[in-house]
Amino acid sequence: MKHSLSDIRELIKDRRTIKPEDFKPRKVLDDQLKEILNNARWAPTHGMTEPWHFVIFQESALMDLGKFMAETYKASTSLENFFQKKYDKFLNRPSLSSVVIAICMKRQEIEKIPEIEEIEAVACSVQNMHLTATAYGLGGYWSSGSISYSEEMKQYLNLSEKDKCLGLFYIGYPNIDWPKKYRKPITSKTEWRK
Repeated sequence: MKHSLSDIRELIKDRRTIKPEDFKPRKVLDDQLKEILNNARWAPTHGMTEPWHFVIFQESALMDLGKFMAETYKASTSLENFFQKKYDKFLNRPSLSSVVIAICMKRQEIEKIPEIEEIEAVACSVQNMHLTATAYGLGGYWSSGSISYSEEMKQYLNLSEKDKCLGLFYIGYPNIDWPKKYRKPITSKTEWRK
């Protein structure tokens, strides 16, 4: 066997979503962040387009990101649908993290590869990031939603018309016990045909 299957299996099973509200103020090391990003680029990519593009927010840029998201929420929400608690969450959540990575899909100019396959490749790169973060004992949280997918976010991230923001990946040291999880047996999720 080329790699320890038991180590890989345990890493995959140990991966958890841990929200920024459960992070310590401790900073993620730059070397850890570089390894997380380097492992992201080894995701499968049809046609070797490597459609992933990451915008990294740290330090004061985290506050700028929070302000942008809060104000975008406020500007795009009617008065009767506006919730101060949601505004405050957008405003403060990035600053609870050591780093936030905007997950972007850069569309191939000639569009040879279907867009869905480019999105899938980026999703695989996020899984690589999340697994690497887990190996370091870091919490990760992939957040998405209407603001992430908005034209305002595309402009904020300097993306082209056909590019997409697929969400934000928050990373930090957990301030909680590592969560336990359960998955349904594979037999309930498979159909075998022979």
